[in-house]
Amino acid sequence: MCNNLSVALELNNDRVQFKGYARDNDFVFMDYFPPAGDGKGYTGIELLLMSFAGCSATSIIYLLRKIGKTVEGLRVTAEGVRSEEPPLTLKKILIEYTIISNDVTDYDVQKVLNLSEESVSPVWSLIKNNVEIVVKHSIARNV
Repeated sequence: MCNNLSVALELNNDRVQFKGYARDNDFVFMDYFPPAGDGKGYTGIELLLMSFAGCSATSIIYLLRKIGKTVEGLRVTAEGVRSEEPPLTLKKILIEYTIISNDVTDYDVQKVLNLSEESVSPVWSLIKNNVEIVVKHSIARNV
């Protein structure tokens, strides 16, 4: 693992659509809503929200497996509540994890959520003092 991270953006049209690259992965489109953009890509706030959802989900799966639990799947949804006045930042994130497992308990999930927030998820660490985060979780059994 490399300590430094690098991304690149390249203007893709005559408005505000960019192609974003990281490592050797395919690009993602960044854009903004009309009239500034065409709405044909993710906004920066959507990418931040997706980054938080993905980073925290990765840490949750890692931690559950580290304590010997079987994780067959995980779904995460996140909703960002924006401020009413510019800059239209996120004032609250509602995030919900659905863990698919036959041996994970609510206690296990709460334990790894706390660890994820406190020390494992770098994106969570970056935003937790600036945005209210409301976390819910459920466990789905694979019958």
